[in-house]
Amino acid sequence: MADNDVTAPHVMACMEVWGGNRAIDNGVVMPGLDAWVYSLPFQSTGPDDGGGDIHYVTSCATGRITRLIVADVSGHGAPVARAADALRRLMRRHSNYIDQSRLVEAVNREFNEIGEDALGEGGAMFATAVIATYFAPTDELAISNAGHPRPLRFDARAKRWGRVEAPEGGRAGPSNLPLGVLEETRYPASLTSLRPNDLVLFYTDSLIETKDAHGRLLGTDGLIDHLNRLDPARPETLVRGLLAAIGHAEDGSPIEFDDDVTALLIRRNALKPRPSLGLAMLSGWRILREAVRSILPGRPPASFPELTMRSIGGAMNRALNGRGPEGSGHV
Repeated sequence: MADNDVTAPHVMACMEVWGGNRAIDNGVVMPGLDAWVYSLPFQSTGPDDGGGDIHYVTSCATGRITRLIVADVSGHGAPVARAADALRRLMRRHSNYIDQSRLVEAVNREFNEIGEDALGEGGAMFATAVIATYFAPTDELAISNAGHPRPLRFDARAKRWGRVEAPEGGRAGPSNLPLGVLEETRYPASLTSLRPNDLVLFYTDSLIETKDAHGRLLGTDGLIDHLNRLDPARPETLVRGLLAAIGHAEDGSPIEFDDDVTALLIRRNALKPRPSLGLAMLSGWRILREAVRSILPGRPPASFPELTMRSIGGAMNRALNGRGPEGSGHV
């Protein structure tokens, strides 16, 4: 597509869940972050076709917390559609939580239950996934990884792309396994601070498993090489440019992706909410309104904040925000 085909980005409201598992090529503007998503199910014939890749973005009642997930689910069809619905409910329910650890654990449990219900006792549905939380007051991004390709970050100061380091396992026990493998798996988060014009790219493995005319995999290093040739000052066209670059061989002939393709790019913006009594009262009204609506049949679950001073009082006083989402260390 040409650069002038870029669709006007969606302005995301607080308490909204945006995404799914269908084809999309659009952007979204949130407090603190801009995001652009490209997703195309394998052998898609129309916009209503659902694939095995799932993505969601949420914003909390105050606009301080932005959360995202990119997941690559094994299989297609009804079980994946059910997984997408379950992820939507969980993302909404935890949208007002600063700490994402409860969400990641709940998502893992959900995949264990979906596998048994959909495929019978002993059945399993697996997914690799990355879940991230951006906390606007501290500009920190917490990233938990469930066997998924590591996100890539553009450092605006160094003007180079590189890997986001993986979190350490921490305490004894299994960690960072794909979702649905083991219910007791831990998912520690790494922390990285976002500076103005920094970019972070989340993607599914179809991008790094693309083969050239000689059968060689592109790999993460190859993906980084392509990214370093693109203009980071135009993030609204960067994902398209990346897919066009890796989708052609050296001789210019097109390369077909043989799996679902999803890429989600984020950039820090200057639209940060300022703590105030008015913001606290407005967010309280939003939470109460959605709680009442959740009682109605077919409505999504209510989303309540954590009962901590940082979560509740931070909307009024900047000093109460403290450090950002919990993690295992800075990157």
